[in-house]
Amino acid sequence: MRSDRMKKLFIGFFVTVLSGYSVVVSAASVGTGGVSTAFSKNSTSIGVVVGSGSSFNDDYIILGVGVGYYITNGLELGIDLQHWFSGDPSITKISPQIRYVFTQPKVIKPYVGVFYRRTFVDDFDDQDSFGYRAGAYFSAKSGVYIGGGIVYEEYTDCNFGDCSSTYPEILFTVSF
Repeated sequence: MRSDRMKKLFIGFFVTVLSGYSVVVSAASVGTGGVSTAFSKNSTSIGVVVGSGSSFNDDYIILGVGVGYYITNGLELGIDLQHWFSGDPSITKISPQIRYVFTQPKVIKPYVGVFYRRTFVDDFDDQDSFGYRAGAYFSAKSGVYIGGGIVYEEYTDCNFGDCSSTYPEILFTVSF
């Protein structure tokens, strides 16, 4: 009986997570190296994620941080870390990623990227996923960019329900 309840809870968790029910409120990136160096070689970005999500019939506050380094103009290698607080069980996600920002356009700068994510959930097996993202940054003022896009994520070793999700992302980037 207890095994059936745990199985239902486990399936419920992944259906919730895979349906993309988490909502990221905002993300911010701060670049280093001068106003004209947003997305340029040798600049660094630091990102912050603040959001909310639901899983395991519980509500969470999502906090995260990320860092990226532009190895060439427009090409960023990065890693993000998120932790889901205030719910049970606790959830932690770590995600290395690659993003390319098309730096040639003046006002709108499209981006594409790929990522791998490892999700750690207390008392459950770790989960792996991979995905891609696409969107655009819009120049708001000198050195300030607002971005938005779509993320697609698919879980590996998934034997039930919908094993993928699509969700929006909002990004704020300031270079100084």
